[in-house]
Amino acid sequence: MTNFKTLDDADVAGKRVLVRVDLNVPVSDGVVTDATRIERVAPTIQELSKKGAKVILLAHFGRPKDGPDPQFSLGPIAHAVAKIVGHSVHFAADSIGEKADEAVAKLKNGDVLLLENTRFYKGEEKNDPEHVKALAANGDIYVNDAFSAAHRAHASTEGLARVLPAYAGRTMEAELLALEKGLGAPKRPVVAIVGGAKVSSKLDLLGNLVEKVDALVIGGGMANTFLAAQGVKVGKSLCEHDLAGTAREIMAKAKAANCTIILPVDAIVAWHFQANAPFHAYGLDAIPDDGMILDVGPQSIERVKAAIDDASTLVWNGPLGAFELTPFDKATVAAARHVAERTKAGHLVSVAGGGDTVAALNHAGVADDFSYVSTAGGAFLEWMEGKPLPGVDVLKK
Repeated sequence: MTNFKTLDDADVAGKRVLVRVDLNVPVSDGVVTDATRIERVAPTIQELSKKGAKVILLAHFGRPKDGPDPQFSLGPIAHAVAKIVGHSVHFAADSIGEKADEAVAKLKNGDVLLLENTRFYKGEEKNDPEHVKALAANGDIYVNDAFSAAHRAHASTEGLARVLPAYAGRTMEAELLALEKGLGAPKRPVVAIVGGAKVSSKLDLLGNLVEKVDALVIGGGMANTFLAAQGVKVGKSLCEHDLAGTAREIMAKAKAANCTIILPVDAIVAWHFQANAPFHAYGLDAIPDDGMILDVGPQSIERVKAAIDDASTLVWNGPLGAFELTPFDKATVAAARHVAERTKAGHLVSVAGGGDTVAALNHAGVADDFSYVSTAGGAFLEWMEGKPLPGVDVLKK
């Protein structure tokens, strides 16, 4: 973290600290149903409060279209934040202007205030300089603790860091450290596992990874496209036949970069896409014309485990099969548990991220056993694709 200023570098006592957090959490009937993102930012909020800062939280919620909309208010979420942080959280019904100014003016050292949804203003997503100025008027220091929003150059994620002294919060710091260990300056050999439905959604990812990792395991529906590109008949499986040429280009790029691509050598085939559908294991030369590949087979699982055994660092994005349907979760669960065992034994640094990936690791019961599991969705994927993240780059010293 030598490239970034962190809370260790900030004198926050008595200062108004604008903290960008991710509170875009699932809510049902006014109740937060998954508080993971709040739990992630709690340490930063607690530390700033204990150090005597006036903590002012900035966040977005949902995608409001035209100005203030009660269904996208952060008001109900303030209660969940207070409960997790163990500290009362005041709420202001605006993020700029009179209501925000008055609420900030009332703050004592150590108090916590949540401002209303930043996206109620068009200037937020446009990163409008006047809007940035209005937000900055209520702060002396800016702390970004929302890596998940760092791929957006918005007023509260990028603009504020240009006009106020800027620091990375503890969650941002932990994420950047983990990502540095994952692909920035990893211990080799590095193995990536990439799964999911379609190659088309992960072209940039695959193109970047083959130049950075020593081996790339490809699973899920996207593996079918690579298999078909090599002449394997995949029956009625999910497959982007029109991307066969692209798949071959990626394989050629991998070969030139000395990256080994590991594809399935056998498959679990069913005739209906549903849980507990009748299935059969087949070699790749015998996939039935009317069958669908829904998971990689037992020999492929052993190959994936062997690749994990060879790795010092592992990066994972996407399941190996239709993990949401039993028994087509078998390969994903087996691989996830093997990674967890190697990590707990101290043999592996494991970094995973992406919505389906987090769900799959939770399903396997091992999310807490990986070195780091990112909840950052789009930002994590863009980092894996090698794209610049405006909210991170602006924090560099």
